[in-house]
Amino acid sequence: MSLPHVIIVGGGFGGLTAAQSFKRSPVRVTLIDRRNHYLFQPLLYQVAMAGLSPADIASPIRSVLAKQKNVTVLLDQVADVDLGRKAITTETGARLDYDFLILAAGAKSDYFGHAEWEQFAPGLKTLTDATEIRRRVLLAFELAEREADEARRRWLLTFVVIGGGPTGVELAGALRELSQYVLARDFRRIDPTEARVILMEGGPRVLASFPEDLSQAAVRQLGELGVEIRTGTRVTDIDAHGVAFQASQDSPAERLEAANVVWAAGVRATRLTGKLGLPIDRAGRVSVREDCSLPGHPEAFAIGDMAAFTGEDGKLLPGVSPVAMQQARYTAKLVTRAVREGKPLAELSHEKFRYFDKGTMATIGRSRAVAESGRLRLSGFIAWLAWLFVHVWYLIGHRNRVAVLLTWAWSYVTYERGARLITGRVDAIHPDTEQPAPALPAPTPSRALPTDGARQEERTSEPLRSPQPSH
Repeated sequence: MSLPHVIIVGGGFGGLTAAQSFKRSPVRVTLIDRRNHYLFQPLLYQVAMAGLSPADIASPIRSVLAKQKNVTVLLDQVADVDLGRKAITTETGARLDYDFLILAAGAKSDYFGHAEWEQFAPGLKTLTDATEIRRRVLLAFELAEREADEARRRWLLTFVVIGGGPTGVELAGALRELSQYVLARDFRRIDPTEARVILMEGGPRVLASFPEDLSQAAVRQLGELGVEIRTGTRVTDIDAHGVAFQASQDSPAERLEAANVVWAAGVRATRLTGKLGLPIDRAGRVSVREDCSLPGHPEAFAIGDMAAFTGEDGKLLPGVSPVAMQQARYTAKLVTRAVREGKPLAELSHEKFRYFDKGTMATIGRSRAVAESGRLRLSGFIAWLAWLFVHVWYLIGHRNRVAVLLTWAWSYVTYERGARLITGRVDAIHPDTEQPAPALPAPTPSRALPTDGARQEERTSEPLRSPQPSH
């Protein structure tokens, strides 16, 4: 008699945790992912900013599950799900039947109906995204070094990050540190410290999911680094030259010319949720029942970024890794119990899923961060140490932990970043566009900004307000 078959779609936080949770269960597991590696996404921005190498935050899925004999890993992508017949079809044409299904395919960057913006403003969800952003950022400094025209140099050294959530804040802080400290001594014809980093947020404040005092602490720490923060406006267009935006619905459109724009404004569940034949919300998430199962299909579950799960406070659970991992353990435990007791899940009495919130944190730069856990709120160096400990602890694989810790220790002491590699094309930031950079007006002086005890002249060209992606 064959063991019940569990199919897990996705090898991220939720999918991999679910597979590991079946280690001692009387089931056979098939994990399907279109990539062969597990990725520790919270540190992806470090790869994009040349702080870590891709291998430091990624591990082969087969290696992680090598000792778990009841798991088979398939490098493939699910094309369709037939909930009625309890079967999935992959892109390669394979059809697999299941007894239980766990959907954990994650999310992708959401451009709110403007897919054409992606080529000019890459998101940050994969290693490919991170290395492409790294290429564009480092190449901008290289092109500026050989550029004789002052206007083009300013354009090349202007960086815009759209989205004031944790990812946007981390990217902006790391970008400023890269130019302020890491690259400051590497060039002869340009001064990398003159690079502008603008963080744009459509809401009234950055880190809106954090308490207001921590949001203000983040603004203060970003200001110390020299990051320009613009809130309360929305993006109307992005092209190879920069960003167009409005300060309000009735205000005229303005532009900021920038060679590099990075998107950190929103995410959307993968397209697989649209193939389930069930209602999905604006973010593409499918509504699930209180045990994370799909309505009308107690043997099929959706977890993590794919699922719209309403918590006890009446709000949807956030798309963060602890939610996906806790849901993965819960569903695996539920399936294991049903198999061992020989009962259909629909007849199994069980408690609903409850999310235990351990807190949230965001790093802003070297020795700068904000963190919240219950009533405990931290900012600055102590919050950064807490952030460092948590992220290193959750890295999979002993080698990864040691490598990351040593890399960070070396970077902290020396301000060196050994992953400053430009891969791919080096002739243009936007290879698919041949448009020349626009002519820019001369900069106008403004107030000085403090930067780690020293005051540095802020170089601005025109007034700027932070945009919000158009919904």
